[in-house]
Amino acid sequence: MRRRMRGTAVAAIALTSLMAVSACAKDSGGGTTPAASGSGCEFSAPPTAPATSSTSAADGKKVDGSALKIGLAYDIGGRGDASFNDLAAAGFDKAIADMGVKKENTRELSAAPNEDESAKQTRLRQLASEGFNPIVGVGFAYTESLKVVAPEFPNVEFGLVDSAVDGVANVTPLVFAEQEGAFLAGVVAAYQSKKCHVGFVGGVDIPLIQKFEAGFNQGAKTAAPKVAIDKKYITPAGDFTGFQDPPKGQEAAKGLIDKGADVVYPAAGASGIGVFAAVKEAGVLAIGCDADQYNQPALAANRDVIVASSLKRVDVAVYDFFHAAAANDLASLPKIFDLKSDGMGYATSGGKIDAKLQGILEGYKAQIVEGKIKVADAV
Repeated sequence: MRRRMRGTAVAAIALTSLMAVSACAKDSGGGTTPAASGSGCEFSAPPTAPATSSTSAADGKKVDGSALKIGLAYDIGGRGDASFNDLAAAGFDKAIADMGVKKENTRELSAAPNEDESAKQTRLRQLASEGFNPIVGVGFAYTESLKVVAPEFPNVEFGLVDSAVDGVANVTPLVFAEQEGAFLAGVVAAYQSKKCHVGFVGGVDIPLIQKFEAGFNQGAKTAAPKVAIDKKYITPAGDFTGFQDPPKGQEAAKGLIDKGADVVYPAAGASGIGVFAAVKEAGVLAIGCDADQYNQPALAANRDVIVASSLKRVDVAVYDFFHAAAANDLASLPKIFDLKSDGMGYATSGGKIDAKLQGILEGYKAQIVEGKIKVADAV
């Protein structure tokens, strides 16, 4: 690959088992503290280290993109999914506004559920052949297509969210440490649960979503070692409708709630809309995923149940890619978008997270950034 790690903005993500991480958490304080008022959990002594500030690669730099034609190929759900694709759209819109790209020189195309691989190739070829450059493929589903299409257009720069294409010089991977943001979601879930019982809903049972599950489990267990955790995947690997089926998301969440979970965390794309509906109906709580979902218009009817959101800053990655491509400086991009590079994070919109829990979250975030806590990316 043509990129290098950007200064101190990126930390290597070490893989460890839950046992190793539990030991690390014990080293940071040890023992347990009584349950917070209204919570059924007993908590490990939380870290108190201050958070490390971070910025995106493109902060403070202006480039002229008025001559560019930029393209975006969405994953299923497209603009309006209140999650992953909407974040890509936000980064796309910001790049257009900040770099002065003419509206007629932009193009957005969307995928259909379970479409044939040839449809993805056609979509990418259409953008490239019409002169769009750079182009971002939103989602790992474009990996195989870019293996074919990118070499056909060697002068076009492609960005690929959530995956990489080895040996193809004009494809820049935009990958994330999803497990780090999910870890913080797990901490919130443990502290917000009255029963010390939480749940995870995955859209599709694939390694990418398993990273969210792994981080969520580890965060919850690090904060409250005795917390009970249940999970449900909407569809198995290969059936990607699990990212775009709110009724099945609602059914999955209801199943977890019926088992006793009173805080539910979905990593399920547009299916999360159904998860939040089930949570609202049951009178329990939820944690948003990818975007600050409390502030998503599509979720306005149920947003009062969303106590926080883990942030996967696809908007930052998409914006930084377009910005770096326009500046002919793709080597400046982070090797991985993590907490340290502002590629992952959390939001507490809605005012339901008090100052004490905010401080605890910042402490855990700082320990991850500093490498004192290693978050596993597999269950």
